[in-house]
Amino acid sequence: MEELVALVLSATAGGLLLLLLVGVSCYLWKILGGTFVYEELQGTTATSSMQGDMLCLQSTKTQTSRPPGVPFVVPPSLQRQDWVPLHSGVWRHSPQDPYPAPESPPDAFSSNVGGACALGAINPELYKSLEDQGEMDFPEDCLGRLWFSVEYQQEAERLLVGLVKAQRLQAPSEPCNALVKLHLLPDERRFLQSKTKCKTSNPQFHEHFIFQVSSKNVTQRVLRFSVFHVDRQRKHQLLGHVLFPLKKESLAGNSPHLLWRDLEAENLEPPSEFGDLQFCLGYSDSLSRLTVVVLRARGLQLQEDQSSLTCNLHCSSGVFVKVSLMNHNQFVKCKKTTAVLGSANPVYSETFSFKVDRIELDTASLSLIVLQGTEREKSHQLGRVVVGPYMYARGRELEHWNEMLSKPKELVRRWHALCQATEP
Repeated sequence: MEELVALVLSATAGGLLLLLLVGVSCYLWKILGGTFVYEELQGTTATSSMQGDMLCLQSTKTQTSRPPGVPFVVPPSLQRQDWVPLHSGVWRHSPQDPYPAPESPPDAFSSNVGGACALGAINPELYKSLEDQGEMDFPEDCLGRLWFSVEYQQEAERLLVGLVKAQRLQAPSEPCNALVKLHLLPDERRFLQSKTKCKTSNPQFHEHFIFQVSSKNVTQRVLRFSVFHVDRQRKHQLLGHVLFPLKKESLAGNSPHLLWRDLEAENLEPPSEFGDLQFCLGYSDSLSRLTVVVLRARGLQLQEDQSSLTCNLHCSSGVFVKVSLMNHNQFVKCKKTTAVLGSANPVYSETFSFKVDRIELDTASLSLIVLQGTEREKSHQLGRVVVGPYMYARGRELEHWNEMLSKPKELVRRWHALCQATEP
């Protein structure tokens, strides 16, 4: 009987103990069960404790269409956005705050062009046309710059000239009213004229002109652009001119050649007795090269050719320039320009180079002789000019030579009076 009582008491004590453990477990589950509803994925960045508490509170107060086993993580870029509830229980950010634009790091390409071009875009600085290249590097004494095009139609024997634009015209008064006259030298009487562009130093013309000229003598002609300023009294004041010889190289091809030239001032000095010759001198120390650019002559005293009275222009006398390099009055090398027919003011624009060491410049000199010759007669000398050091030259000729030596990176241009002398 005592054993039965002891068994009942032990069973009762065990049941109470089991009931107590079940009660404590339920109590702990109620307290701690809501805290571990949110579980972070492995490998993600942990948020702050305050943000975690806010997200857990929102998840317990609202119903979501997301299964409870799938965790919800706010991206770091959107953690500072304001979130508002929808009727379906889904949260979204406030519409007044747009999505932040992705910030691309600055790159060297975009910074070089002032931020105008993004990565992968076309940089317009790399695709400048030939016309744009002439809009840079204006010299200090520039009177203006002129753009034009030239094309010669062989079959129709027509010279097509396009007048494009001008820039930085130096008018004597403001504003500038620009006008351009076109001559086909040596014909001084007939000319073509552009429209007047008012109140601008950078006029845009975009006009086309046609000269009828034979293919036999087109390469002996010179195209002259004379730029004028029209004042209030409608008087034409010359701002400068451009001389463009029509060489074979400039007329080659079937498409127009777009060109630009700087304006040159008019030489108001009267020509000398035998005429004048204009040329450039330059010397390169690194290349040991002496450069001569024969530009033009004016006021030449041409000799009458009896045979040309019955011949046409292409068989009359031609004028050319012979450039000779001398050393200690000894002939070294000679080069000639092409002959220009029937003009007392020929234009050449031809360049010649001579190999001369620096130490030889003290004993070297250049002789430029203007000659007139025909196929039937011997060439006749019209004039001569010698430039060089003090041993051979004086006055303007010596100054030209010394200025060439003092400016090794420039072509020094000057006019020189021709004198009569016996050809060596």
